[in-house]
Amino acid sequence: MASSKPIDGVLCGGTTIKMLKNLLVIWLDSNITETNIDCCNTITQLQRVVNTINIFKDSSQCMAFLEDMDDEKVCIVISGSLGQRIMPRIHQMSQVDSIFIFCCNKKYHEQWAEEWSKVKGVFTEITPICDALKKAALGCEQNATSFSLLATNGDLSNTNLNKLNPMFIYSQVLKEILLDIEFENQHYMELIDYCREVLGDNEAELKNLKKFERKYRDQTSISWDISECFLYPILNHALRVMDLNVIIRLGFYIGDIHRQIKQLHKKQFTSKHSEKIFTVYRGKGMYKEKFDNMQKTLGGFISFNNFLSTNKKKQISLDFARHALSNPNMVGVLFIMTVNPSKSRTSFATINKAAHSDAEDEIIFAMHTIFRIQQIQSLDENSRLFQVELELTGKNDEELRALTKHIRKQTFPNSPGWFRLGEVLAKMNQFDKAQQVYEILLKQKTEEVQKAPLYHQLGTLKDDQGEYEEAIRFYEKAIEIYKETRSPNDPEFGMFYNNIGLVYGQMNEYTKALEYYENHLKSNNNHILRIILFWLNPIVTSVKFTSIWMNTQKHFHITKNHSIFNENHFLHIILICVFLTTISVWYILAWVNM
Repeated sequence: MASSKPIDGVLCGGTTIKMLKNLLVIWLDSNITETNIDCCNTITQLQRVVNTINIFKDSSQCMAFLEDMDDEKVCIVISGSLGQRIMPRIHQMSQVDSIFIFCCNKKYHEQWAEEWSKVKGVFTEITPICDALKKAALGCEQNATSFSLLATNGDLSNTNLNKLNPMFIYSQVLKEILLDIEFENQHYMELIDYCREVLGDNEAELKNLKKFERKYRDQTSISWDISECFLYPILNHALRVMDLNVIIRLGFYIGDIHRQIKQLHKKQFTSKHSEKIFTVYRGKGMYKEKFDNMQKTLGGFISFNNFLSTNKKKQISLDFARHALSNPNMVGVLFIMTVNPSKSRTSFATINKAAHSDAEDEIIFAMHTIFRIQQIQSLDENSRLFQVELELTGKNDEELRALTKHIRKQTFPNSPGWFRLGEVLAKMNQFDKAQQVYEILLKQKTEEVQKAPLYHQLGTLKDDQGEYEEAIRFYEKAIEIYKETRSPNDPEFGMFYNNIGLVYGQMNEYTKALEYYENHLKSNNNHILRIILFWLNPIVTSVKFTSIWMNTQKHFHITKNHSIFNENHFLHIILICVFLTTISVWYILAWVNM
């Protein structure tokens, strides 16, 4: 990733501070001076809109930085001369959302800038740029709303999870986990410390953080969610890209929002008067490929993976959809959502009644709210503005009920908390993310005995990936902890020894494998299990010797047409004798130790 030199400690290109919002700002100007007061003032004002600012003097470094980006959206503040020169290159980049020309000769640069749809204006002062950036940031937050699609052709209740949209599954599992965990004050303080570290010297956001720390318990979580504070962008971005580090830290906050939406739903939508069917709207921009997938899912499910904020005023949402048309790679989408409160299986609440805010009359839906895609049609002649009619799923949707039950059954419902998420990710072959979950939990544990199960899970992950030495290392860490905290006869030891034995078997190190199987027998006081293992391990041994025999055949180039005693018969006899002797010795030793 390209970088530039920091200016007086402010956030600059190449910073390791993690972006909190779905929008990043780049300032590109070859005349930036490190000691210039106006320059530093410009950065301070920009930071009041977006926390992360990347500053470049060189256009080549800036282009390299842009090309290295994956999923972020960028607003570029650029000087007139540089803008005129590199506009053809940056305008076509999908990650570039908006461009602002910051110059001294407004009249001259307006002449060429009007040809480029992403250019939002030519400015001679920073204040109007910041005002325009706020609107761009809001639009990016709208467009960043994450959802997953699921076609309903076929019997979903018996479908292999690996064939379903993974985000659909993660969203359901995350919701169940977050409502199951009992969070403590420790989790709240960890979030405060994390945000303080990430916000750095951003004075405006640090003030919001102090306010949050002081008043959070006295106000509703929802009011903090929709305010122009740092929490909503953090949450939106983390759920969209599955940033497990942030999701786990924000877990208590997400759980609070869920519970408050549920409480408010009961108050606002339980009377007969409130059971009337109503319509809400949501406008956003969508890349053509994603929109094409939605068209293919007509009649299927769409699940919004974060808390979905909607508006009762159609025009506001339609304006957001139209805003996306300035990007030639996107289409504008107006979601028209029909809601029947009497049949709903999802909680939702009217925001302004809950938060006493000045926001428009909004309805917020709980995370993992699922709709049926009923109809898609064009709203303009050039077919880049569409309306998508959705219907909130109800209690009588048997297909969704069966699917939800199937997913829950297949995703380790009895595993506690975040352990469950790690197991689900591993089951779906998302090994890196599963490892990330366990490593985050390891850092949170203060007592060594709490770390042993996590090391065991990491060992299992590495075993599944074929990284056997790493698997043994994690298993042995768990054993060392248990040796200091558990009785030598604790059955957990047997599980670890058996797992290590299996790993050594995979590595074809059979002597070490048998050694750990023996330790498994010695550590287990369950006589029935010991008898089972007593008879099972010779069978395992025979399998290993069969493997040796197969390898020997390959080594001596023995084929199926060779008679056993016509060639290499002496080696065969030795192998058979060793095999029978090993079984006999094994039975004798095992019987003595039982």
